[in-house]
Amino acid sequence: MKTDRPDNREKLENIYRSHHRRGNRYGLLYCGPERVRIIKKWLGENKKVLDLGCRDGEFTKHYAGKNNVTGVDIDRDALVIAKKNLNIDTEWLDLNEEFPFREDSYDAVIACEIIEHIYYPESFLEKIRRVLKPGGVFIGSAPNAFRMYNRVKFLFGRDFDTDRTHIHIFSVPKIAKLLGQYFVVEEIVPAGGKLFPYVRVPGKAPFFIKKLFGKDIIWKAVKKK
Repeated sequence: MKTDRPDNREKLENIYRSHHRRGNRYGLLYCGPERVRIIKKWLGENKKVLDLGCRDGEFTKHYAGKNNVTGVDIDRDALVIAKKNLNIDTEWLDLNEEFPFREDSYDAVIACEIIEHIYYPESFLEKIRRVLKPGGVFIGSAPNAFRMYNRVKFLFGRDFDTDRTHIHIFSVPKIAKLLGQYFVVEEIVPAGGKLFPYVRVPGKAPFFIKKLFGKDIIWKAVKKK
């Protein structure tokens, strides 16, 4: 029997649409300049790209012009903005569901600040591996939940993550281990962060310093041929 009640996808969409509006997340780019520079270099040009969780395309715009991009998100308002501004194909999808994309069909999949929102990350990675061509690249990022700033907040009894849509938290070793079950991990870069107020982590700092203070974890992984 048909009812007027929203299905699960619409319920989730309402949660995220409200989340985006309340947090002024349209037009927002977390760890922007550094993440853009790294990922543009890894992605290159003339690729068929699946952008998972593209939102309004604020990040996508930095590489969409030289690649064939399909943007995916749960928030249809955001997808309207992305399609209008970037003229890309879009798909409304709950990323916890099965992907309606053909096997071995994309040169690259991008999922930035997404995996921490997914109920079952292992299933999510399996679906990404399925739609990637052999040798295709999976580029993503997630907040570094175990950075020093968050550890200090936890030490003093404060919440270190106030984003209520985050389901999982990740460290560099944890994300490396998870990715390694499905892909060949080529590079992981802890990005952003500060050693002290107004003192950013130097670009030439040792990896363990970046891992301890970095705000974001960015990775490049490849599907075996």
